[in-house]
Amino acid sequence: MSIPLIQKARIGAYIFKQRISGNGRFPLVLMLEPLFRCNLRCKGCGKIDYPEDVLNRMMTPEECVAAAQDCGAPVVSIAGGEPLLHPQIADIARRLMDHKRFVYLCTNALLVEKRIREFEPSPYLTFNIHVDGLRDRHDERVCLKGVFDRAMAAIRLLVSEGFRVTTNTTFFNGQTAEGAEKLFDMLTSLRVEAMTIASAFSYETASDQDNFFTRDEAIDLFQSIFKLGKGKGWRFNHSSLYLDFLAGNQDYACIPWGNPTRNIFGWQKPCYLLNDGYEATFRDLMENTDWSRYGLGGDPRCTHCMLHCGFEPTAVLDSARHPIKAMKVHWRGVNGRTHHHGQGVK
Repeated sequence: MSIPLIQKARIGAYIFKQRISGNGRFPLVLMLEPLFRCNLRCKGCGKIDYPEDVLNRMMTPEECVAAAQDCGAPVVSIAGGEPLLHPQIADIARRLMDHKRFVYLCTNALLVEKRIREFEPSPYLTFNIHVDGLRDRHDERVCLKGVFDRAMAAIRLLVSEGFRVTTNTTFFNGQTAEGAEKLFDMLTSLRVEAMTIASAFSYETASDQDNFFTRDEAIDLFQSIFKLGKGKGWRFNHSSLYLDFLAGNQDYACIPWGNPTRNIFGWQKPCYLLNDGYEATFRDLMENTDWSRYGLGGDPRCTHCMLHCGFEPTAVLDSARHPIKAMKVHWRGVNGRTHHHGQGVK
């Protein structure tokens, strides 16, 4: 299974419309966090230590739809916390799909079996399963044994029921290319649609501060992974130019407005990863944020970040501007690094 043509077509049309209207800053994906509560306490997570009154708060379906309408992004990634803990999550997903939004439901999969009957397969709905390594490594990262096996069982169940399924893998220090190869071979054999990959962002509030990669360390790892994956048919839920960026071949600047975040507190400034306050509306976020402060060479917190929420939008826009370049990278595959990163395309 590949990404449906209807999704590719709608996103392409959306980008074209924004470009011809002269809009220089527009979102591609809404990062929606309708709650912060989770049923795991993963190492490296910066959102598990809020007080109980915050963990009890949830966005309503109406607030979720209003956020999607407010920013206009064609894709909504629902995270958290654990979204399947939200009692109205199926209603939220349905309402977003009714507005022709492509919904990616990001979950640790522990509640998939319990709640799957509340959903119906649709080209607009994807279950995005969190898998941070093979069994021992994943269970160690999430601090609970058995989670990896339950995630694999959930993937098998969802695929058998006809749902779109992707995975989301975050790499931490100690991850080897050989371990990633085995994981991606396994996920490919389970017939997941595509895989999302990232180097972990070093949240200031994360309890585990010793397992984050520097940018150069992450590039070296991704180079090795892509080399091992040549000819294997792995499918990544990324543009070819973003994968080339991970391998050190593209100089891209982060555009944090490409994936804005709306959560229980409001619109988070400036992005999904950094929290410098909140705005009441998407327009306020766009107009009241000093975007020039952020990114490599700006905010020191951004120094080693390579996450797709900031750099994938840049790669997608580069692909739209330079389709031949993107096609060449797609057909030749990702090669080793040719130079170091700078600020690059904005």
